[in-house]
Amino acid sequence: MQIILLENIMKLGKIGEQVEVKNGFARNYLLRQGKALRASKENIEFVGKEKFELNKKNEEAKSKFKEQALKIANKVLKFNKESKENGELYGSIKPKEVSNAFKEILKVEINPSQIDLRQEITQIGTYKININLHAEVTAIVNLQINKIDSI
Repeated sequence: MQIILLENIMKLGKIGEQVEVKNGFARNYLLRQGKALRASKENIEFVGKEKFELNKKNEEAKSKFKEQALKIANKVLKFNKESKENGELYGSIKPKEVSNAFKEILKVEINPSQIDLRQEITQIGTYKININLHAEVTAIVNLQINKIDSI
């Protein structure tokens, strides 16, 4: 499906660009979230006229997320987990769990979809993860996974 982007989207394109995406992705995410419009003559003209306003909104959002990135950059989130003798966790750390830790510890709202773990976290140790706050703003946070002493 041909769509016109209303905001910068990482790995997809910039405001006003026409891109081809799968129908389900367009219908279920981009169109529903207001991030894109179907490519038609009317919508192309509309985006052409509104491009300045869209860029202005994008810059405001970007500056807001830059402030948020400064709050969380290089912070350490500590998790105490039960593990086997070899340091392997009984369950892996999921983005939802990291999101909840941001809420509780740092008092910052981060969606699980913004968290890029890079790899599955199944061992005790320290990991660097990316937080994708905006298409152009990311922050790196450290996760420290500690072993709980069994009784």
